[in-house]
Amino acid sequence: MSDINHNNDILSVPETVIIPQANADFRSGFVGIVGRPNVGKSTLMNELVGQKIAITSPVAQTTRNRLRGILTTETAQLIFVDTPGIHKPHHQLGEVLVKNARIAIESVDVVLFVADSTVACGGGDRYIADLLKNIEIPVILGLNKIDQQPSDSEKIDDSYFQLAGDNQWQTVKFSALNGTGLEEVQDLLITNIEPGPYYYPPDLVTDQPERFIMGELIREQILLLTRQEVPHSVAIAIDLVEETPTITRVLATIHVERASQKGILIGKGGIMLKSIGSAARQQIQKLIAGKVYLELFVKVQPKWRHSRLRLAELGYRVEE
Repeated sequence: MSDINHNNDILSVPETVIIPQANADFRSGFVGIVGRPNVGKSTLMNELVGQKIAITSPVAQTTRNRLRGILTTETAQLIFVDTPGIHKPHHQLGEVLVKNARIAIESVDVVLFVADSTVACGGGDRYIADLLKNIEIPVILGLNKIDQQPSDSEKIDDSYFQLAGDNQWQTVKFSALNGTGLEEVQDLLITNIEPGPYYYPPDLVTDQPERFIMGELIREQILLLTRQEVPHSVAIAIDLVEETPTITRVLATIHVERASQKGILIGKGGIMLKSIGSAARQQIQKLIAGKVYLELFVKVQPKWRHSRLRLAELGYRVEE
């Protein structure tokens, strides 16, 4: 058995991998996916790269870390930066998330501004539009959830088309859920990036450590199974990963802010924790393509979202 440390990254670039030489007409660049919380940014990135690397749930503010997804075609390589939903922060964690989203906007080659096309353009969308007004890179306004639009969707569309027109942005409509329009999204992004090299090997889909993805898959099941009972008061620490030829053993601690939340997560007779563990184990098995033994613990960390020290300990830092 050997403990896999944080730097031993199965999903990132092994030293022996040679990144190919790009042709003169090959295009590459970084795409910042921004938008209000819960507009489908993570679902979109997962669909574009063809694999689940970002967690999704009906609960807003699911994404916390800047997560890179990589899509490589015969003619281009797009590196997607999935950012936390931009919103008015209410605690230290929220401030870190929004600051990281703003930093992401300043460090990419093109911005894909994702909006929810089931509702008209609102104050939150206009707030993001103001953040994007003075940047000197292309912005594409993407209207997601077209499969769920109401019958009188013309007024909704017009509210976004006006926003795009005022800022001279290109627009595209799509559904991240069923895949409609995603080829158009991909083609439009490629036309807006410059010729460039391969940044990553063609078969890589993310640069995030496997441990990080494991923790996110556990957090996803907590969000799905507890919904509003334990909304964003959870952080996951992967304490140990041990590999054998037949099984991977994972020990993880779920950090919450209050004892009552710990009770909810454990459930009567431990039934909720078992349900979370079982569902997360199945997702992790898909990630590593092998059998997994997952053991979960729950620990109370009062007000961790309001403490910069606690946030840093749990992996939430302002990006450079």
